[in-house]
Parts: sequence; C-alpha cells; structure tokens
Amino acid sequence: MNPATAPVSAVPVLLALAIAALMSAVITWTSRPLLQRYALARPNARSSHRIPTPQGAGIAVISATLLVASVWAPWVNVAIPPALVIATIAIALVGFADDIRSLPVLARLLLQAVAVAAVVFTAPETARIVPALPLALERGLLLLAGIWFVNLVNFMDGLDLMTVAEVVPVTAALLLLGWLGELSWAAALVATTLCGAMLGFAPFNKPVAKVFLGDVGSLPIGLLLGWCLLELAWHGQAAAALLLPAYYLADATITLFRRIARREQFWSAHRSHFYQRATDNGFSVPRVTAEVFLLNLVLAGLAILAVRAGSMSVTVLALLAGAVAIGFLLRRFSRPQV
Repeated sequence: MNPATAPVSAVPVLLALAIAALMSAVITWTSRPLLQRYALARPNARSSHRIPTPQGAGIAVISATLLVASVWAPWVNVAIPPALVIATIAIALVGFADDIRSLPVLARLLLQAVAVAAVVFTAPETARIVPALPLALERGLLLLAGIWFVNLVNFMDGLDLMTVAEVVPVTAALLLLGWLGELSWAAALVATTLCGAMLGFAPFNKPVAKVFLGDVGSLPIGLLLGWCLLELAWHGQAAAALLLPAYYLADATITLFRRIARREQFWSAHRSHFYQRATDNGFSVPRVTAEVFLLNLVLAGLAILAVRAGSMSVTVLALLAGAVAIGFLLRRFSRPQV
C-alpha cells in the first residue's frame, strides 16, 4: 500500500480537528476587539449585513489550519508541500491588505496568480488528470481554474455561515476519503484541520454574525480547498473533486456569465448570486445556509458513492443527480417565497 494513502489511526486525526477548532475559536475571540477597531466592514447597498461588523477572523482560521497541520504532519508521517504553506500565507497577506485598504483588481489577480502557480507548478510531473494533454497545457488550465476557484470562494462568502456550510461538508468528505485510501494523507490532514478551524469559527459567524472571515480568510481557504480537491483529482477521482464543490461552482459561474452577458462590471461587488437573491426573495439567512449545507451533504454522499462504486455508470448517475439537486435549489432561491 502506498504510504501516502495508507490508513492513519483515527485518534491523532480527530485530535488535530479538535485542537484546530479550539485554536481557531480562541484566536477569533481574542482578536475581535482589534478587528473591531481596525477592520470594520460597514454595510452598503450590496451587503447582506445591516450593522458594522469586524472582519478578518480568517487570520484565526488559517493560523489554526496551518499550525496544527504542520505540527501533526510528522506524527502521521506525511509531508505538506512547503509551496502550499508559503502560497497560503502569501495569499492571506494579499487578502488582509485588501480588507484594510482595497487593492486594484489587476494587482489582486496577479498576486493570486503567483500563489496558485506556486502550488500548481511545483507539483510532481506524475500528478496528472488528463495524461493525453501536454503537461504544460494541463498545468496552464489548472492555473486558470485555481484562480477562478480562489475568487469564487471569496465571492460566495457573503452571508452568515455560508462558507461554513460549504467548507465543513467538503472537508469532512475529504477526511473520509483519506481514511478510505482515496486521497493522500497530506491533503486529508489539511482538510481535517481546515474543517476543525471552520467549526471553531462558526459560533462567531452564526446569524447575526459577530465577525466575518474577510478576504484574509476566504482567499486562502479557496487555495487550500482547491489544492485538496486537486489532490483528489490527481488520485483519479476527478468526478468526486467536481461534485464536492459543485454548488459553489454552479452559483458563482452562472452568475458570472449572466453578468458578462448583461455587460455589467463583473469584477465589482454585487448582490446577484443565487444565495443573495434568495434573501431578497424572502428566505431567511439561517434557511439559506441550512439548505446549502444539506445540499452539500447530498453532494458529499454522491461523491463518496462515485468513488467507492468504481463504475463509470454510477459516476455518471451521481453527476446527473448532483446537477439536478443543484438546479432545484438554484431555482428555489431565484423565486419569491409566498
């Protein structure tokens, strides 16, 4: 059995999750007064919140994720790529700068591209999704996909508990796939500590949120989650890697194309995502996030089914079922409640 995917005892992994949760909660709680003073998100016409709220709790989430994963890695005999750690810290700094003082769009994209490129282009040449493609072309496409994924996680972080409702089911599924030997333990460990860190952050972000992640959280979360999903795809499970984040992909991508078709400034802040339209259509914030969370549990189940079945017909059916479930929720969100 490959040591990278060999089973690891549940005790150290679950302990890492618990410690990451505790560390994230403590750092969030202690840093709130400072964030209240220096990183206050004031509501505007495009906001979902109504009162000034501190942002920047992503510092706690990312610190807990990286610190616990780095300490636990030798214990479970895995190696987390240094490029991933450095790129995550770098993109978090970009996000923090943008939280304090808005950066130009082009500068943000260039810095994000450097961080994503550091992760994609330092991967082993044997890490392939479509071996028939030239390596340079595949890595170039992955770079573009990575930049989009980092940004869509940022775009979708616009409602209390929304990112928790997305990240926790996805990372929990990745942990399970690690235990099943379908994902490298380096990726499973990062997913585990990210899951724990998000759980520690959740009590502070439940409606009405006391603090937001900010770009310092959403951007590096997108990078870490994207890398974990990429690892899953590199292990021959591209369908599962697509299913797990499929709601975020669908909501953000459809919204982007709609805005481009309407000739809007698609890079500017807006309130036209399906989950934002849901609140305008009469859905409460807890209901929106609860329905997204339940959908993500369904998608996680379909992803695990596709992996374990090892059948092309089951994989196709899982993808179709996922698309139908997402389409149903997007349709509900876009219609007024009666």
